[in-house]
Amino acid sequence: MTASQNELLRATSRSFYLTLRVLPAAIRPQIGLAYLLARTADTIADTEIVPLAQRLEALQKLRERILEPRSSPVNFSELAGQQGAPEEKLLLEKVGDSLETLQKFSEADQKIIRNVLTTIISGQELDLKRFTPSESNVVDQLMPEPLQVIALESVRELDDYTYRVAGCVGEFWSKLCRAHLFPSVRLDESQFMIDAVRFGKGLQLINILRDLPADLKKGRCYLPTEKLEKAKLSPQTMLSPINERNFLPLYHEYLDKAEEHLRAGWDYTNTLPFSQFRLRLACAWPILIGMKTIEKLRRASLVDLKQSIKISRTEVRSIIVRSLLVSPVRLLWLNLLPQKQLR
Repeated sequence: MTASQNELLRATSRSFYLTLRVLPAAIRPQIGLAYLLARTADTIADTEIVPLAQRLEALQKLRERILEPRSSPVNFSELAGQQGAPEEKLLLEKVGDSLETLQKFSEADQKIIRNVLTTIISGQELDLKRFTPSESNVVDQLMPEPLQVIALESVRELDDYTYRVAGCVGEFWSKLCRAHLFPSVRLDESQFMIDAVRFGKGLQLINILRDLPADLKKGRCYLPTEKLEKAKLSPQTMLSPINERNFLPLYHEYLDKAEEHLRAGWDYTNTLPFSQFRLRLACAWPILIGMKTIEKLRRASLVDLKQSIKISRTEVRSIIVRSLLVSPVRLLWLNLLPQKQLR
């Protein structure tokens, strides 16, 4: 990857850049490039000022170009001009460079990268079609109406979504690691991949739970209708103070689910050869930060949830320093993640 692409990664990846920097050099460029292209697709999907049909067309063109390098070059200059953040604008302007870099990897690596990107883009397309009203159904903004919130229908839909946008990344990560870092190490491949997928799903579920109030304001709800109805809740009113007694148990049920997924991610991390010092750290940091986020969300009231709940930089630094200090000692390392508390 070029120096300018590394700078773009620094500008766009935020907390993930910490993980990226510590990754072994053998897989860092592939994961960095996949991240850049996934963020490019995410930027396209999130450009709400652009009509739905145009965004879907742009995602389709990007996918075609990823899958077939000889297809027509993509030009997202119009979309780039709609970006408020300079790094998002640059992502779209430099997509051609990113696609050229993809072709420089081995055929095996290109296949792995293409597979994960097409899955992620399919999740973004599904999200747009599910939550974005067609232009014919958009209510005149001069005549305010009660916000219509669209929710996922089923637990299966939520599981499918978390796989498409994050669980598949666990598979991608694992295939690269096996190919480049420990191809001959004997593992339970099936369980290794199951835990990898759950790792990704857990991180995405935390994002969903943390961003729930903001998503509801945008008219989208990732908590499925079948669960809401059992709790006597609706997407429009679930965060009303009068519903707190019904809402919090359901919310904590999903926090439990996210924690279970992250604990599977911890099992995954400790299945890695202990000699893979950098890779273990790269996996441990999002898990430990995620667990700290869950801890804060568990203590939150409805009022707290409507605020932005984040892990401070001081807390992140503490997690990084502690993990670095104990990483050479297996027993101390294994105790980084507290045992599950019975409730």
